[in-house]
Amino acid sequence: MKNKKLLITGGTGSFGNAVLSKFINTDLSEIRIFSRDEKKQEDMRIHFNNEKLKFYIGDVRDYKSISAAMIGVDYVFHAAALKQVPSCEFYPMQAVKTNIIGAENVLEAAYQCKVKKAIVLSTDKAVYPINAMGISKAMMEKLMVAKSRVLEEKNVFAATRYGNVMASRGSVIPLFIAQIKSGKNLTITDPEMTRFMMSLEESVDLVEFAFNNAKPGDIFVQKSPATTMLILAKALLKLFNGNNKIKIIGARHGEKLYETLLTREEMLAAEDIGNYYRIPADNRNLNYDQYFTKGELGFSEKDDYHSHNAVQLDIDEVIELLLKLDLIQQELKKND
Repeated sequence: MKNKKLLITGGTGSFGNAVLSKFINTDLSEIRIFSRDEKKQEDMRIHFNNEKLKFYIGDVRDYKSISAAMIGVDYVFHAAALKQVPSCEFYPMQAVKTNIIGAENVLEAAYQCKVKKAIVLSTDKAVYPINAMGISKAMMEKLMVAKSRVLEEKNVFAATRYGNVMASRGSVIPLFIAQIKSGKNLTITDPEMTRFMMSLEESVDLVEFAFNNAKPGDIFVQKSPATTMLILAKALLKLFNGNNKIKIIGARHGEKLYETLLTREEMLAAEDIGNYYRIPADNRNLNYDQYFTKGELGFSEKDDYHSHNAVQLDIDEVIELLLKLDLIQQELKKND
């Protein structure tokens, strides 16, 4: 990365802040933060106070604004997205405009500006999607793979796909903590609902791994443990010495009982590389006559990789994981 320029779309979010914390003291010559929120940019500017940082106001929906910010950039991390499942259910066209058209704008600008590497951030909700957010992210992955087919060999477009990031903005952990501290019931959609448990730092590590190892069109998945919402709630109650009651409220719009990170179809081609799976792009062409001899066999021998069959954490293991989070440490200090 020496003397290279990095652009982060949606850079004022949780991921962008985590990336800056890790990369601000590297040999990068410039890190560009592209986002719509001038207040968050100002907060970030004051917090980091670093001449490497350059701020660009714009919207991924607006090709001209992202294209202008892309000039001279070597690498791109595309994190801008609408991420809230219920919001996207009520306003699906907004998800289309940001997560699909916005991603197309970012990738096209990166292609035109000859960006060396672009990593787009996807989600487990893109796998067997049942909600607008997941569908839009699945289309983003397809756009990335399609674009990667026309790149020059030295340039790489790739993706990372991961589950819920613990304690990120809008996630359930800050909600549970607020409910515990205010003496309210802990509201659980379904006690058997499972979710992968991944830290913000691990999400950055995954993007860095993809950056260092990707071939055009690759999608990378990190192997992560999972737990039920009931165990997560009980772990937080134990951690904060809460005696709140747990109230089951039912699933929200577009929610799944469990989340899938790899389909059985992807597992046929996926490469197991220790802590990660690499899903190579399917680069067969549209000559269907060839499929009689080059098709994929073995669907029935594989299974999806999802949060119901991943390693399951008990209450104490969840507590051990939670104690590594800055948010938890900060909230516990407030109790002292």
